[in-house]
Amino acid sequence: MAPTRAKAGFRDASSEYEVKIAERWFVWAGMVLLGGIALAGLVVAVYAAWLFHDLPDASELADYTPPTATRVYAGDGTLIGEFSDERRIFVSYDQIPATVVHAFLAAEDSNFFQHGGIDVGGIGRASIKNVFNLASGRRLEGGSTITQQVAKNVLLTNESSLNRKLKEAILASRLEASLSKERILELYLNEIFLGYRSYGIASAAYNYFGKSLNQLTPDEAAFLASLPKGPNNYHPKRHPEAALGRRNWVLGEMGQSGWLTPAQVAEARARPLTTQDAPKRAEYQDADFFVEEARRQAAANPKFGEQLRAGGFYMRTTLDPTLQTAAREALMQGLENYDRRHGWRGGWGTTDFADGWQAAALKEQAPPERRTWEAAAIESVSGASVRIITAKGNETGNLIPGDAAWANANRQLRRGELIFVEKKGSQFALKQVPRVNGALVAVEPQSGRVLAMVGGYSYALSSFNRATQAKRQPGSAFKPFVYATALEGDFSPASIVLDAPISFAGGPNGQRWTPENYSRQYYGPQTLRRGLELSRNVMTVRLASTVGMNKIVALSDKMGIPGLTPNLSVSLGAGEVTPLEITTAYAAFANGGRRVNPYLIDYVQDRHGETIFRADDRTCRECGRGFSGQESPRLQPRGTQVIDPITAYQMSSMLEGVVQRGTAASARGLGRWVAGKTGTTNEYRSAWFVGFTTDIVVGVFIGFDDNRSLGSGEAGASAAVPVFTQFMQTALKERPARPFVRPKNAIFRVVNGIEEAFRPGTERQAPAVEAPATPVGPQNYNDVIRREQEARTNAGASAPPPTQAAPPPIPQRREPAEDLSGLY
Repeated sequence: MAPTRAKAGFRDASSEYEVKIAERWFVWAGMVLLGGIALAGLVVAVYAAWLFHDLPDASELADYTPPTATRVYAGDGTLIGEFSDERRIFVSYDQIPATVVHAFLAAEDSNFFQHGGIDVGGIGRASIKNVFNLASGRRLEGGSTITQQVAKNVLLTNESSLNRKLKEAILASRLEASLSKERILELYLNEIFLGYRSYGIASAAYNYFGKSLNQLTPDEAAFLASLPKGPNNYHPKRHPEAALGRRNWVLGEMGQSGWLTPAQVAEARARPLTTQDAPKRAEYQDADFFVEEARRQAAANPKFGEQLRAGGFYMRTTLDPTLQTAAREALMQGLENYDRRHGWRGGWGTTDFADGWQAAALKEQAPPERRTWEAAAIESVSGASVRIITAKGNETGNLIPGDAAWANANRQLRRGELIFVEKKGSQFALKQVPRVNGALVAVEPQSGRVLAMVGGYSYALSSFNRATQAKRQPGSAFKPFVYATALEGDFSPASIVLDAPISFAGGPNGQRWTPENYSRQYYGPQTLRRGLELSRNVMTVRLASTVGMNKIVALSDKMGIPGLTPNLSVSLGAGEVTPLEITTAYAAFANGGRRVNPYLIDYVQDRHGETIFRADDRTCRECGRGFSGQESPRLQPRGTQVIDPITAYQMSSMLEGVVQRGTAASARGLGRWVAGKTGTTNEYRSAWFVGFTTDIVVGVFIGFDDNRSLGSGEAGASAAVPVFTQFMQTALKERPARPFVRPKNAIFRVVNGIEEAFRPGTERQAPAVEAPATPVGPQNYNDVIRREQEARTNAGASAPPPTQAAPPPIPQRREPAEDLSGLY
């Protein structure tokens, strides 16, 4: 029995040992498990801490407003441009039509108003669909709600990772707790990118359809709602079938949700998808030079310049759209007319009519401002019978015979030449892009408001603004400042200056400088009026020598033309100015002698409607008082008085004579009270005309960018005055010419049949004898001059003897259009 008991004891000890080992393993396992749990908890805690440490605060969105474009408006409220990093127009929820809201809910999150930020059912449905999408290679669906998309778009990055999805879910829950559903949807619809450079639905509606939100039809709203998933995938021009299919799918979803009836769905699906070819900064597109100059000036403004492209400012400018369109058309037409006078230069390319020639030809763009021009190729030439085919549409026809003859006169048209044409009835006009350029600027003389500005033939071809950036010699257009300086002294319009040869030491290369009249003839003693009207060079230089160039340069600087040197050559326009500078300087002649500073921006308001900048900083202490029968409060006129009002009137009257009887007589058809001065530089490099009425001052410059000659005879009278005349035909309808304001203290006398204004005391310098039997009404200027000379001869009037005998005046002789000299 003993062995049995021994074996039993052994088994008991073994079992006890095994139990202890099991207990030990159990303890170890428990410790490992607890350690693992603790470690996992630590990892989760660390991960959570890392995840949450930079998690944005959802409450920040309570006052969040996405960056919006600064919108630029003309003086009448016409939208003319935008400045933006993200093209966006912010609209509040109550301004968004229900159709637009329903379209986006149907496309993105139909349960938006039911879930709490995360749509579990939507995630489940997306997961099931993704099994099939993965098998078929299609794009996976995310199942994100609109709230999650707001969290991602506004507060997070676009990275694809589990971390971002977790943050997105957490923030979505926080957003739902912090903001109303309407506010979340408002943020979403204003923040999303929808292609076509559009951020937000209002901007997209404008860029795709040229409409405001409340003008969108259900099919248009459905198309916009189809874009958040991938604007490039549903581009209406590059992928029209995909875009149409996605739009129709959204319409179907709107119908299933009960927001559209079956009949409305069918009607909307039947409509074609019609969008604009490209996003437009504004429907009004004639002010590119003006808008860019306004942007440049606004960016330099310390009050708001740094925030210009994201601040959502409202900017009201001084632009008059009617005058701006007239200015663009007048300058372009004037440059094309000049170009036509100098002949056909040949086609801009050639083709052999191989397959694909049309696509290659269409790459050459006509000036966008000439929307009716199109590319074409010459098919055949038989004398003046030229047959062409257009690159777009393959339309065939003949060139206008006169255009064909004009081109062949300079350079023979040839088969295969690529040209621009414009449809004229059943025929085509031949068009050529000018190489010459120019500028036109119109300023309101009383305030300095820039009403119109065109800085070149086409902004798309060259954005260089010649109105503000091109410094050129103004030629005879500078002479009025010489005469104004003289009138500020002891001279009057009736003062006599000798028109006879004169020379000065210190000319070019150490030679003596002898200025000459254009006609190479001299006319003896002449009045200041006649010298200015007929632009006598020698008289101007003699007058400048008498008055002193230091005084002339000083007055020019006060009137707005800085940086000139006091050389006699400057009296004939050898200095350099921009068209805007000299145009604004002429304003003092029209407004009674005050210098005004030109400006393009009237005022700027921030997104809350607060005015943060105003150009007119004048104050009116009594403008807020009630009406009591007293005289209305009056603001002081703008600007600084730089010349005597009498001088300003004298200059206006003399410059009116330039238009009525002088070098700008081709503009005489505009009527009375239109004044101005032509200008032409040496070798016909630049042509100018600066003209004005009491209410508008207009400067026109014509010239090549490389400053080469415009060609013989291309003076201010022939190149610039027609541009001014065409523009003023429109301007005078808005602002009819009226008499120049007569100074109260001026003394008026009739001299040579013309009423002249005198500063008190200077009227005694006028000729004592008037022309006999002075007729009433319009008179021939040559007859007036003849009567003047006869009266002076009969009265024995004396004058300083000329340095050489002057030829007797020939009344019947036709005066040249412009006096020039070899001065510079």
